[in-house]
Amino acid sequence: MKSPLIAIIVALGAAFSTYADVLKIKKDAPKQYVVKKGDTLWDISGVYLNEPWLWPELWQLNPQINNPHLIYPGDALALIYDAQGNPRLVINKAYRKLSPQGRITPKGKNAITTLPLEMIRPYITYEQAINSDDIKAKPYILGANENTKTQTLGHILYVKGDLKLHQAYAIYHKGKPYLDPETGRVLANRAAYVGMARAFRKGDAANGEPASVRVESVKREIKQGDFLLPAMEGQMLPAYFNMHRPTQAVLGYVIASPSDSREFSTMDVVVLNLGSEQQVEVGHVLDIERQSPSVIDGPRGPRYTEDSSRFEKLISNANEFFGAEPDDGSTVWKMPKEKVGELIVFKVYDNVSYALITKNQHPIRVGDIAVIH
Repeated sequence: MKSPLIAIIVALGAAFSTYADVLKIKKDAPKQYVVKKGDTLWDISGVYLNEPWLWPELWQLNPQINNPHLIYPGDALALIYDAQGNPRLVINKAYRKLSPQGRITPKGKNAITTLPLEMIRPYITYEQAINSDDIKAKPYILGANENTKTQTLGHILYVKGDLKLHQAYAIYHKGKPYLDPETGRVLANRAAYVGMARAFRKGDAANGEPASVRVESVKREIKQGDFLLPAMEGQMLPAYFNMHRPTQAVLGYVIASPSDSREFSTMDVVVLNLGSEQQVEVGHVLDIERQSPSVIDGPRGPRYTEDSSRFEKLISNANEFFGAEPDDGSTVWKMPKEKVGELIVFKVYDNVSYALITKNQHPIRVGDIAVIH
């Protein structure tokens, strides 16, 4: 049997070669692991490694496996060490011969994926980040054949713009802007999916004739002004990711989340103020850091800035602005940043991206730093 987990290895072997001498297996890692339905490469990586994105190194130079993506439920993975003492995972063929589960495991579409697609699929299917100027150029809804607030299946919508006959269109509502936390610049607008419709009249905008679509599904209220995109535009997602660290320094921030929460944990999705213009790519693995609070060490002893009096804060801010030392003998200690988690980027726009938190020591918050030094 050719096991599909290795396509990622060929692509990443060279990129990860520098990590071969630091690959460490968890102390409690099992000698054998049987793949379960619902497992992902990331899940199995976490069984053996503290840094799951180093998974390909564990499969490097494995003569048994032609494609590591095609591991299936029921396959048994054995942990071995090569002649140089490097850990490797291989298929335990003896287990497959003896185990009825191994013999009856279905193949094909049941091969496991790199990341838990069910976790991120809603943010592909129902979320977009689009520039305001681009939204203005899209066809948009003028009205409907009935003056009701909630358009349901079968209702007809009239659209300003020329559409392709019989083409399916996703309908989006323009949401809040994603802002850069340092400059306040609008990076993109959140676009929330509201429904699906199919064109049955093309329209002729030049002559004032609207296009017509019939509603085929509704997720939330469809409003006048909502815009249309071809059904699959921006909704495609690779099943397998080339997980790697960026080759250049990266510095950005967690600026929002599609769920509008303020704190996040492992397997939550967040939005970064980083995109293709900052050389961020799908599959990039970034650290999440947080600035430790500053401390004023003065006549009253050390205390956090937020615990100081209003006057002390004013003096501290003024001294920091002018680059002066406090005249009361106090010292303001600027503490270092500390790593609090990791994330992997799975969807990239010009200036923002969506990322999945894969590890966290503390709750991740809006304002935390996404970085590679």
